[in-house]
Amino acid sequence: MSMQEPLFGDYPVPEDTARVAKRAFPNGNIYIQLRDRFGMLYQNADFAHLFSHEGQPALAPARLALVSVMQFMEGVGDRHAADWVRDRISWKYALGLELDDPGFNFSVLSEFRDRLLADDAEALLFDTVLALFREAGLLKARGKQRTDATHVLAAIRTLSRLEHLGETMRAVLNRLADLAPAWLRRVADPAWVERYDQPTDHYRLPKSESKRTALAVAIGQDGYRLLTACWAADAPDAVRAEPLVEHLRRVWVQQFYRCDDPRAPLVRLRATEEQPPSARLFVSPYDTDARFSTKREMGWTGYKVHLSETCEDDAPNLVTQVLTTPATTPDSAVTARIHAGLEQRGLLPGEHYLDAGYVDGTVMVESRRDYGVEVVGPLSRDPSWQARIAGGVTQNQFVLDWEAKRARCPEGVSSQSWNEERDKDGKPVVVVQFPEAACGVCGRVAQCTQAKRPRRTLTLRPREQYEAIQAGRAQQQTSAFRHRYRRRAGIEGSFSQGNSRSDLRHARYWGLAKVHLQHILTAVALNLYRALAWLAEVPRSKTRTSAFARLMALPLDVVCS
Repeated sequence: MSMQEPLFGDYPVPEDTARVAKRAFPNGNIYIQLRDRFGMLYQNADFAHLFSHEGQPALAPARLALVSVMQFMEGVGDRHAADWVRDRISWKYALGLELDDPGFNFSVLSEFRDRLLADDAEALLFDTVLALFREAGLLKARGKQRTDATHVLAAIRTLSRLEHLGETMRAVLNRLADLAPAWLRRVADPAWVERYDQPTDHYRLPKSESKRTALAVAIGQDGYRLLTACWAADAPDAVRAEPLVEHLRRVWVQQFYRCDDPRAPLVRLRATEEQPPSARLFVSPYDTDARFSTKREMGWTGYKVHLSETCEDDAPNLVTQVLTTPATTPDSAVTARIHAGLEQRGLLPGEHYLDAGYVDGTVMVESRRDYGVEVVGPLSRDPSWQARIAGGVTQNQFVLDWEAKRARCPEGVSSQSWNEERDKDGKPVVVVQFPEAACGVCGRVAQCTQAKRPRRTLTLRPREQYEAIQAGRAQQQTSAFRHRYRRRAGIEGSFSQGNSRSDLRHARYWGLAKVHLQHILTAVALNLYRALAWLAEVPRSKTRTSAFARLMALPLDVVCS
């Protein structure tokens, strides 16, 4: 499709559309206010690089981008959004359309999202609106921001291991039936029709464990037979290049052994402990990016979304960064990515409020050193067994002389060795050991070490990190820190608002890239609601208090009077 719309300038609101909209909404509504305050939001020039110069004319991308945003402001699908372009006066006003404009087919919205993703242009939707907010004085750098994450359920059925194997074969066969029907008809086993015609469902599977294992092995043999055919010399090139065929191969590597010993079964199902960790383990052939994870008592299959937002007292709370990750990605692994993204937008905070999952010594030091950001958040408690018993000798009781590379224990004994090494994750550590002779005769040895040959060993982070951790743990015990840290709790309201308006915690699409685009559009929708409410001087909602809590806060004589 070609780009033949004007590149610059808003589409003016037609006279009849403006007249009817103003009569219908004398006090305005959210979309009329949006158009009056911020115009069309986008320009066609922002998206011109996504289209060719020849071919069928494309619909105005600026309008499609705005429809995509309004769609998430309402939390509706493509069909509803396309219908509302045709029959909603306020949407025609925002888009600058005539009253009798017939709109477009709903499939255009999906095609537009695909164009954005194909060129990695989805950030345009978010960054363009942030730039408008900066021009309006609603957004500034080096203020206060907060970040947190919430779970996102993938748009797939949760499958057991056996269901996953059957559905993977079924998905590949259905895809190849469309891609190379004549070839597949020649190589497929007729018995596969009964096994893979219907969705693999728990209620249709054998009940006994031995029969289920036998079925899994049979599915494994079918998969290897199909893979052999896909890589044979007579297989079509399109079959070899099909991503689902490669996905089948990778799943079978994770789930099966193939044995060449004629005395052993040809295919053997891997034991659970032989499978890869959750971060690499596929759970569905339909969404290959989704992963299974747990947090406390909750388990889910899908993703996590990290939202960063401003939290100033004299400005609206606006989302400044959106990051979508697989469900298994730890929060501490994305803090640097969040800061890098904020730096790229020129929106780094001076104070960044984070929960314990994002904060460790490395994060505190590198955030201050590389980005000039003060991380405000609780550090995890000392995990050592000494910290959990009365009278335990913890690390912070040792006196460390970093220049002389020497440590002294609470009983006055100096260290025997001080070595700079790396831990199992490759991170630098300092390993300090004390003399066995002194530790063996110490009266506090039972509270200090559990080694069979009594000898206390300290494993320390580098100096900057160690001192940041110790200072942070001491500070977070104070009432001043707890009062200051209360600011972070407001991020929960963003998740609640995003979920109620745009179903933030449920993926609409398959794949990490598409789910991330969903979260970007959700963030833009939240920002527009909040910016317009702020400009209209709508008071912020306060945290709701239950009737019981309000009652108990009153003096008894007031209640009884």
